[in-house]
Amino acid sequence: MANKLSHIDEHGKANMVDVGDKPIQKRTAKASGFISLNVETIKQIKENNLKKGDVLTVAEIAGIQAAKRTYELIPLCHTLLLSKVAVKCTLLDNGVRASSEVKCKGETGVEMEALTAVNVALLTVYDMCKAVDKHMVMSDIKLDSKTKE
Repeated sequence: MANKLSHIDEHGKANMVDVGDKPIQKRTAKASGFISLNVETIKQIKENNLKKGDVLTVAEIAGIQAAKRTYELIPLCHTLLLSKVAVKCTLLDNGVRASSEVKCKGETGVEMEALTAVNVALLTVYDMCKAVDKHMVMSDIKLDSKTKE
């Protein structure tokens, strides 16, 4: 028998999972992703010459904001009191790697918040570079780890 989807009720309808009886635990999730950029775009980011400003810092801040608002974006996510959100965007020879770490003490995990942070950080890079790079591709967005203790 296959595992039952947690967000589906006995009638096959979507519902928000009741986590009220679960123990409060320290929860951590890490995610990462990549956006490919052309050489000229990388050079402009490195030299801070793009019209919209400091791409990496703005993308990191956007990722943090996104993690805090995940419950507004994903319909069945719970509202969580996050204790830590860290987003790091690293310029590489072929693009930008974004990584996130999200923590809370609660009844449910923070993997959606970590993934949302990475996605929005990469979307912000895309937005800030779209005038100079028409071939960007976001890829390899994944949950790297999640823990509870």
